[in-house]
Amino acid sequence: MAILVIAEHDNQQLKAATLNALAAAQKIGGDVHVLVAGNQAAGVAQAAAKAQGVNKVLLADGPALADGLAENVAAQVLAIASSYSHILFPATASGKNIAPRVAAKLDVAQLSDILSVESADTFTRPIYAGNAVATVQSSDAVKVITVRTTAFDAVAAEGGSAAVEELSAVADSGRSSFVSREVAKSDRPELAGAGVVVSGGRGMGSAENFKLLDGLADKLGAALGASRAAVDAGYAPNDWQVGQTGKIVAPQLYVAVGISGAIQHLAGMKDSKVIVAINKDPEAPIFGVADYGLVADLFEAVPALEKAL
Repeated sequence: MAILVIAEHDNQQLKAATLNALAAAQKIGGDVHVLVAGNQAAGVAQAAAKAQGVNKVLLADGPALADGLAENVAAQVLAIASSYSHILFPATASGKNIAPRVAAKLDVAQLSDILSVESADTFTRPIYAGNAVATVQSSDAVKVITVRTTAFDAVAAEGGSAAVEELSAVADSGRSSFVSREVAKSDRPELAGAGVVVSGGRGMGSAENFKLLDGLADKLGAALGASRAAVDAGYAPNDWQVGQTGKIVAPQLYVAVGISGAIQHLAGMKDSKVIVAINKDPEAPIFGVADYGLVADLFEAVPALEKAL
């Protein structure tokens, strides 16, 4: 049977997380189909059709799917679920919202946040905040899976030529309604997909001091992140949070400034290719995962580093 990947998009652009989920699907083996559920999303379907390794794109286009409400998108997935052995979602806020509904309706156990594909029925996933990796095997007829996007290199966005097939869109379930959306706009790269991330922690001391990282991030072309302690203290907005209860990132370079390295934060960034830590406490746990560590006062080290760049 074929494998179904649920596309993440905003009705205009295909999100990069979909390409990572496609990489996981291709490791399972078999034909890979992509479901684009949205409204006036034909452009997204065309973009998905160009992704490498995609055999078919299914486009469900209707008003009930315009805002990605989990109840409606889950119903659309369930309408075609019987044709697939595996249904994959990126482990994003949207994917984590829809996948459990699909798994519950199919009466199967969801496989969450997979890190690797061992075989068509066996996968690895993190447990205990990433301190251990479990190998799990599923005997369910349909396997509902969320994919940790940082664990799989994205497939090429160009090079494919899949056919696009239109489906009948589901009607509104009436169980939820879209009220409003507040989108944070920034000239910086999106945190989850950034190649460089500069994060600040409780050691920054205040929201005003957190602005000290702006210049360094500008020099590096980086996204800004924060530890949960910094977010809870009001130093940084919630959508900057990196960690077990925030965003999982794996950039080429991660600069941790004033972050002690609590286990929950490490779970969200320890797969970064190069980790640089600046902290005045030589015993800070962050130095245990850092490739380069600087024991120094961040208020002196950050301006000096910015100047050197």
